[in-house]
Amino acid sequence: MDASARKSWISLAILVGVVYFSVGKLFALPTFYVRGWRLAAWLVSAAVFSAHIAYEHFRLSNSPLVTALHAATTVAVGAFLLAVGATLFAMTVSSHAPYWQYLLALVAWPMFTALPAFLVALVGAALLARLPTKSLTK
Repeated sequence: MDASARKSWISLAILVGVVYFSVGKLFALPTFYVRGWRLAAWLVSAAVFSAHIAYEHFRLSNSPLVTALHAATTVAVGAFLLAVGATLFAMTVSSHAPYWQYLLALVAWPMFTALPAFLVALVGAALLARLPTKSLTK
């Protein structure tokens, strides 16, 4: 992988990770119909996840393994940002869990979200790779 492709991939990972973080924070703001908002956040995140896999497969023509690694990385970035947000929030309120739990979340949340994301993306990308491609020539 050349330097420009690596820079482009890292930029995309950060951008999509920020989208996951934004969805998580924005959909947590309403205090009414909390379950509905939580479900909406899951649906929007699933749409972003699916769009990312499709982009990696159709636009970049990446292998299923690379697609899964990239998708899992972006999910981990989003989880890390949410853990940072939770840690910063804990510093502003008087009653919170012990700080070591927030420090643990900085490592645990990305790991616990990236592994299932990797497996789902790998299966999804492998299924996409098995789809027949239409030939444009007659």
